[in-house]
Amino acid sequence: TVSDQGDVVEAIIVMRKGENPSEVVNGIQGKVKYLNQYVLPADTKIVPYYDRSNLIEYATHTVLHNLIEGILLVVVLITLFLFDWRATVVVAVIIPISLLFAFICLHFMGMSANLLSLGAVDFGIILDGTIVMVEGIFVILDLKAKEVGMERFNKMSKLGIIKRAAGQIGKRPFYLNVIIITALLPIFAFQKVEGKMFSPLAYTLSFALIGSLITTLTLVPVLISILMNKNVREKHNPIVHPILSFMLGGFIKSYKYKKVVFTVAVIVMVAGIYSFKYLGSEFLPQLNEGSIWLRIQTNYSTALDKSVQTSKEARDIIMQFPQVKYCVSQTGRPDNGTDVTGFYNNEFDILMYPEDNWNPKISKDELIEKMNKALSVMPGVNLNFSQPISDNVEEAVSGVKGSICLKIFGDSLPYMEKQLNSCFNVLKNVKGIEDLGILHNIGQPELDINLDQTKMALYGVASAQANAVISMAIGGLAPGGLPASTLYEGIKTFDIRVRMPEEFRRTPEQIGELLVPTMGGSKVPIKEIATITQKTAASLIYRDDNKRYAALKFSVRGRDMGSAIAEAKEKIEKTIHLKRGYTLDFQGDFENQQRAQKRLAQVVPISLLLIFILLLSMLGNFKDALLVFTNVPFALVGGILALLITGTTFSISAGIGFIALFGICIQDGIILITVFKEN
Repeated sequence: TVSDQGDVVEAIIVMRKGENPSEVVNGIQGKVKYLNQYVLPADTKIVPYYDRSNLIEYATHTVLHNLIEGILLVVVLITLFLFDWRATVVVAVIIPISLLFAFICLHFMGMSANLLSLGAVDFGIILDGTIVMVEGIFVILDLKAKEVGMERFNKMSKLGIIKRAAGQIGKRPFYLNVIIITALLPIFAFQKVEGKMFSPLAYTLSFALIGSLITTLTLVPVLISILMNKNVREKHNPIVHPILSFMLGGFIKSYKYKKVVFTVAVIVMVAGIYSFKYLGSEFLPQLNEGSIWLRIQTNYSTALDKSVQTSKEARDIIMQFPQVKYCVSQTGRPDNGTDVTGFYNNEFDILMYPEDNWNPKISKDELIEKMNKALSVMPGVNLNFSQPISDNVEEAVSGVKGSICLKIFGDSLPYMEKQLNSCFNVLKNVKGIEDLGILHNIGQPELDINLDQTKMALYGVASAQANAVISMAIGGLAPGGLPASTLYEGIKTFDIRVRMPEEFRRTPEQIGELLVPTMGGSKVPIKEIATITQKTAASLIYRDDNKRYAALKFSVRGRDMGSAIAEAKEKIEKTIHLKRGYTLDFQGDFENQQRAQKRLAQVVPISLLLIFILLLSMLGNFKDALLVFTNVPFALVGGILALLITGTTFSISAGIGFIALFGICIQDGIILITVFKEN
C-alpha cells in the first residue's frame, strides 16, 4: 500500500550475482519507460519507488571526489617538499600506472574494485617507495653536479650514475612496499561478511603497491634520465628547512634529556594502550542509505483486516513527518516460500527527502527516535528500525530480522520461550538497547485429538477407521493423505478435497460428535473414544545449524554496541540460569564483530613477526630492526588518542586503519634509520 494511493501491485527485481548495479538499474529504467509508453494501458503504469541508483551515485561521487582530492594533495605536497617540478612529474606519473596495474590484476582474478576499496586507496603509501627512489637519485646527481661543476655535469652522460644509484637505492622501495603488503595479511584472513567487504580493499592496495614497485624500479630511472639530464641542484626550500631545523633541535634536546624522554614515552605508551578500553566498539560504522526500513509486528493471531488497519494508522503517523517523501507498506508475506511470516507482519519502506532539505534540521537518528516515540502509542506493536540493504543483510547473516539477536538453543520450545521472556525483562533495562522484541515460537492454536486405545477396543473401532474419519472430516484428505479426487483441465490438475461443513467442525464439542464406524457396523461419536483438547502450540520452529532455537532481536542506538552487549551479558549471566542441554548466544552484528576481532588477534601478531623478519633481512642488524619496530606501539597510541579525541568508536574499519598505520610507521622508521646510518 502506497501512502496516498491505496493498494497497489508490487514487484521486486533481483540482480544476478556479479552484475554491475549501475548498468542493471539503468537497463531496468529503460525497460520500464518502454513498457509504460508502448505496452501498458493508459490507466496502468509501472512506478519505480526504490532502487540503489541514488546511493550508488552519492557513494561514487564521494569516492571520486576523495580520489581527485587525494591525488591533488599528494602532488602539491610532493612539489612543496621536493621543490622540483621534474621530480614531481616523475612521482605523479606512478599514480595512474599503479591504479591501472591494480585494475588489470583484479580483472584477471575476476574481481572488481568496489567503492570501499577505491575509497581506501592511500596514494601516500603507494608513492613512498617512488619518492625514496626519486629523492635518492636526485641527491646523488646533485652531489655529482657540485663535484664536477654544473657546466661539465650538463654535458656528461648520467646513465651510469643513475643506474648505479638505482641499484643502490632500489632495495629500499622493495622492502617498503613488501612490508606494507605484509601488514595487509590480516585483511586477507577475514571471513564471511567482513571478508566479503574488505578483501577487495586488500587486493586493490596490494596490486597497486606491486605496480608502484615495478614502475619505481624500471620506469622511474628512465624518466629521471630524460627529465633530470641538466641543471640538477638542490634549492633552498623555505618549507622543509624550518621543519628539519625544528626536528634536529628536537633530536638534540631529546638526546640531552634521554632518560626523561624515555620515561615520558613509556608512560604515554602505557596510558594510551590502557585507554583503549574506553573507546567502545562496534562491527562497522553505520552507512546512511537515505531511507528507513521499518518492521511492525503484532500478535500472531492478528486477522488480516486488523493488520491492514494497523498498517494504515502507522502510515498516517509516518507521513506527518516533513522529512518523509512517501511510504510504502507490505502486509503479510511475499509469494516466495523462504520468507515465512503471517498477517501480523507489516514492513514499511520509508523514503526521505535529501537531508540538506530537512526542516527542522535533525539527524537521521533523531528522526528515528521521534518516529519510534510516535508509533509506540499504538497498542500491541513491536517496532524494528533498519535500512533496506541492512535489513536484508542482517536477516541473511543471523536468520533473524534484527541487527543483533539473542538465541537460546535447546529442545523444549515452551521452556526456551519462558527463558526468553526473562531475558527480555533484563535487556529492556540496559541503556542503548532499542527495538527489543521476541520472535515467538508459541502462538498457533492447535486441536489435540488423543485416541484412547482401551475405549477403541471396547467399542470395536480400528485406529485406521478413526484416523480416516478425522482426516477426511477436518482436513479433507482421503486415507493415505491423498485428495478425494483430481480435476483435470487440459494439462492442469487440481486436487479435490471433501470435508464436513465448517458449522460441524468449528469447536472441540462439535468435532466430538463426529461418528466413527465400528467393526460391528454401528457408529460411535469420537468423544467416546478420544480426548479432545485445544491448546497453544508452536507456530514457527526456527533452526540454526540443525538445532532448534528461540530468539529475541534488538538494536543498539545512542551507545556503542560492545559496551551494551557486555552489560547485557553480565546481567543475563547473573539472573538467567539455563538447564543442562540449553545454550545462549548473541548473534548478528555482534557475532560478526567478535569473529573479525578474533581473527585480527590471531593474524596481526603473525603479520608483525613477518615484518620484523623483513626488517632483519633489510637492515642486517637485530638492534636496528628492534629500534624501527618500536614505532608500532607508539603509532598504536597515536591512533587510540585520535579515536578518543574525535569520539570515534573502534570498529573493524578502524582496525584496518591501524593495520595500514603499522606499515606506514615502520616505513618511516626505515627511512629515518637509513638516513642516520648513511650520515
